[in-house]
Amino acid sequence: MAGVKRKVLLAPLDPVHDIGLKVIKRGLEKAGHETILLPPDLTHEEVIKAIIENDVDVVLISRTLGYGVAELLARFIDLTEAAGIREKVKIGIGGMAIKPELAAELGFDAGFGPGTTVEEAIAFVEGREYVPVNYTQEKQKVDITEGYTYAFKNKNIESLLLKITDGILDYVKGLSTPGIKRAQIREKILEEKDEKTKDVLRREYASYCDEMIKAFYEKGNLKSKTRFLTQKEIASLKDYVQRTNENLQITRLQHIKENPVVFAQYGTGCPFMDIAHIKVCEAWGADGVVHFDPSWGARTEGFYEGYITHEEDGSVITYENLKGIKDSLLPSTLWQVRAHRGLNTPETVLLAGKIGADLTKINIAYGSLGGGTDPERLTVDAVEAIRYAARFNMPFDVVTNEELCGVPAFKAFAGMLITVMLGIRLGAKPILQPLFCYSPEVMINGRMENNYVDFNAAKIIALRNIIDAPIWCGAPIGFLTQTEDRVQSSLSTALHASLASSLGVDAITIASADEAYSGGPISAASRVDTLRAVQASFRFFGNCSIAPSDNAEKWARELIEGIERVLYRVSTAESFVKALYDGVLGSREDGAYPGRAGQNSTFR
Repeated sequence: MAGVKRKVLLAPLDPVHDIGLKVIKRGLEKAGHETILLPPDLTHEEVIKAIIENDVDVVLISRTLGYGVAELLARFIDLTEAAGIREKVKIGIGGMAIKPELAAELGFDAGFGPGTTVEEAIAFVEGREYVPVNYTQEKQKVDITEGYTYAFKNKNIESLLLKITDGILDYVKGLSTPGIKRAQIREKILEEKDEKTKDVLRREYASYCDEMIKAFYEKGNLKSKTRFLTQKEIASLKDYVQRTNENLQITRLQHIKENPVVFAQYGTGCPFMDIAHIKVCEAWGADGVVHFDPSWGARTEGFYEGYITHEEDGSVITYENLKGIKDSLLPSTLWQVRAHRGLNTPETVLLAGKIGADLTKINIAYGSLGGGTDPERLTVDAVEAIRYAARFNMPFDVVTNEELCGVPAFKAFAGMLITVMLGIRLGAKPILQPLFCYSPEVMINGRMENNYVDFNAAKIIALRNIIDAPIWCGAPIGFLTQTEDRVQSSLSTALHASLASSLGVDAITIASADEAYSGGPISAASRVDTLRAVQASFRFFGNCSIAPSDNAEKWARELIEGIERVLYRVSTAESFVKALYDGVLGSREDGAYPGRAGQNSTFR
């Protein structure tokens, strides 16, 4: 019984190997039991004699693979019976060749094969049922923003941001857009019970859409290469989710609690395939998943309705698609719906909030300079979207993907911090999202010629010296360091994950091993490759740190100085919107171009 001290004899029936028993011995002693470890290479008779002389309660035998092992073990049990001790002593056997069925057949009380835990052996010794820790049930959602005050440590930057956001909030007063109107109408549609009233609202909704979306509401037409899922497919999907969730066992990804939360993004184009990829990511330990919106969806005015699949980049946003995905998730899985760069930004955040997403993504500078949306349009839409995020208590990250266009990090960070300050002032919870990438900037200035550590570390050091806020690196980490070789890609991601953990960030987004260079579908095997590589890297480093060189602190100071210069220029510009058009936060020379989608569409 548990709580009763037992005397346990551990005997390796093997010429040399006793490591496993030594590990179990340590666990048994920590649990309060008395142990006797015999040396290897004893005869059966010598082990029997030790059992009798020490009057033990339990015997644990180990045996590695070998010829005739079954006959050898059966003979040992015969000798215990001949010595009159078999009925008095519990005997367990463990080893690479052992299975519970074989152990029972040979006459042992229990058999322990590969993967046996120390806790399982202790339960056998104590005569109780072994109940393994079920990480699937134990795992809980993490609040990335918990514990952060959003207090600014750099008061000069704080002062500049307050002035800039004052100007933004004044600028958008009285302004609206088709996107804002659609969000307002969509909420009425979702809340309305009467179908006739819904149809009236849909006609009003269509009046704020472009011709492609109007054709859907007026004629039922879908874009080419786009179709509804059939009722049979929907039923099959629900059955798949139910069966998978009933049998899903989650792997623990983090080795220590300080390791960051890990997100994987999906966007196969099909809700069914999205959910299948999500299930793979959940099973292999991902803490969250990110819904990636398609490029054409970001550039159209309006959303479709229904379960819809298509053959293009990303996954179509509809209430039904999002609801189906949300319903498929495990309770512990964080879910983000990206809304940061297109003409449907307010409506996306509304849908995400209504359906119960945990997080969203909004960034005016990136969406305007690297995402193709007109700066004025996205500024007006983003303020409304941030209000929705605050209303639904959805933290939002502010990605700096304009770095991939060629915008220097200090300009990208200035744009990020402006959106962050807007979030703070509107009652939302923003999350800083710097890239860990081999960006055009570092290709040109050579700051990664020696290593990938220093400049990425400089980014985190700079942000920590500016504001007390959560940091979520992405999207994804290691961008442009991966190659199309799956081993190299997984390794590169794992090393960047370890660096992120060493620097104390709160979350990371990772790509599958074939994602950055995929010329076709992203495979489940590649997702597993990368998740397992990250798991191994967390285990490898544990509490150890990766030490940047002195360059990290130097470049962090330079980043802060650059951010201050840019924010000053924005604060003295005619307006924030004008500063975007004029290239203050990313110029044509950098590789950033003000978007044209939604141009001249704001109105009072």
